Amino acid sequence: MKIAVAVKQVPDSWAEKKMSGGLLDRAGVDAVLNDLDEYAVEEALRLVEKHSPTGEAGEGSGHTVTIISMGPDRATEAIRKALSMGADNAILISDPALAGSDALATSLVLSKIIEREKFDLVLCGTESTDARMSVVPAMLAERLNIAQLTFAGSLEVDPATSKISVARTTDAGIENMESTLPAVVSVIEKINEPRYPSFKGIMASKKKPIAIPTLSELGIDSQAVGIGSAWSTVNNAQERAARAAGIKVVDDGNGGKVFADFLAEKRLI
Repeated sequence: MKIAVAVKQVPDSWAEKKMSGGLLDRAGVDAVLNDLDEYAVEEALRLVEKHSPTGEAGEGSGHTVTIISMGPDRATEAIRKALSMGADNAILISDPALAGSDALATSLVLSKIIEREKFDLVLCGTESTDARMSVVPAMLAERLNIAQLTFAGSLEVDPATSKISVARTTDAGIENMESTLPAVVSVIEKINEPRYPSFKGIMASKKKPIAIPTLSELGIDSQAVGIGSAWSTVNNAQERAARAAGIKVVDDGNGGKVFADFLAEKRLI
């Protein structure tokens, strides 16, 4: 079983983010592996370990986990984190023409990799913490014309029959869904607890291969990606105004009236 896990390098959640030229300034902040993607990596590793004859991940098990991503060269830092968790190898699509790509372009590029490598299962996090769109998994499934099982809170795969089943978490409750492979599955953060990379895993990740195909090798026109092809653009952005200082009310017997006057001034009463 060949499993691909789509991941993204994003600005650290605690970093102060700024816009530059209509794009998020990524170069000026610390970047990390998207937190929500770690659950997808962990679930892929657990599937491989469960179905491996030896109970361990790795190419010798007959099952592999490949990390796929799109981004600048520094995205290899996030990829190495996923590799240190136990993934076998990675594919990074990196090209200056990709800067400013929207979800449509991202799904196009990733789908070309998935199609070329013929993965049986594609796992994704629910969304990236920088864009918060949660649409790429569905777009991948549509482009590849395969099943999509989103917001999975649990996941079971039977490699012998190529059947996959999930318990899908929704606002209305739990939906049990199943399909045949290949399929695209997005997982929620409650599905597992991602492992911490061991020192051995960190050292091993430095030797694991990261392939970097070009857009032309994937048959993608550079004009079809990037900010020039985006369906939406940011024309203007302003920093959030600093929070105003609070008002301290000293109760000299008229605190209730002062408080009521304040609420009335704010049109809250």
